[in-house]
Amino acid sequence: MSGSQSMDYPIACTDQKSHRILVFAPTAPDWNMDESLIWSWSLLDVDGFSELLPAWGLPTEAKLRHDPIRGGQCMIVTDSCGLAAILPYPGGESLIWGACVGGNPHSAELLPNGNLAVAASTGGWVRIYASSQGLTDQVYAELPLPGSHGLHWDSRRNVLWALGDHDLVALRLEGTDDQPEIAVDDRVPLPSRYGHDLQPVWGNDDRLWITTVSHVYQYVISSGRFVSEYADCPFVDWHDVKSIGNQPSGVIVSAAPKPGGLYEWTTDEIRLHGTSNRIRKGAAIYKARIWAPGY
Repeated sequence: MSGSQSMDYPIACTDQKSHRILVFAPTAPDWNMDESLIWSWSLLDVDGFSELLPAWGLPTEAKLRHDPIRGGQCMIVTDSCGLAAILPYPGGESLIWGACVGGNPHSAELLPNGNLAVAASTGGWVRIYASSQGLTDQVYAELPLPGSHGLHWDSRRNVLWALGDHDLVALRLEGTDDQPEIAVDDRVPLPSRYGHDLQPVWGNDDRLWITTVSHVYQYVISSGRFVSEYADCPFVDWHDVKSIGNQPSGVIVSAAPKPGGLYEWTTDEIRLHGTSNRIRKGAAIYKARIWAPGY
């Protein structure tokens, strides 16, 4: 581990108990204190979208991104009840784009042209929505990917990485902004079944974090290898890890289900490997994300 925790970013959690995105200060020792919570959001905070409320209640993803169209920052979210959305951050009082896409969405990624990629596990697909064309645009391109769970845009290689039950796939974006198309650039079999989370490794643009139902790997892009030789592997390589990422300081942040939680896939404890874990009493957290637009 290197660096200092003082340079680390906030941590966003998808809390399925409160049906909110909760953003915590990384250095706050007690996440039950009011001052530890620096921002929160729910679709219930947004006026004028009552038709989407049935699609909200079990948030599965939250990422902070630069808005390529309007400037500033935005948040992208998904929810198992069906929602995929883009909203301004930190305002959060409106939607830039939103839809009930169905299929149990588990992740999303904002693309350089303002379109939104969505991964749906039950639906078994990756879609590119033409969200750049306006709030009500529902045009999309679809690629089948069984168990689709994770997405990450790789700006160095101009590919969209997607993770499914059995494969890690690199996708090329084709077509136009208003009529997107998807092409498979590469497909790599996973070393164990049921891929779940996909994130970049901070500080190394040749590596991706990959979790499956049984292991946590790093994928070396240049060599096409899944490896377990990384810092703190003996402490990080758990089963059923729902989310993982690392801070600039080297602190690895992960979430895995905890027995006795509201749902079998949630926890009230976020692991900060190399420092003390954080507990939010009564929460049902599915994922924890490094809250930085470039991550």
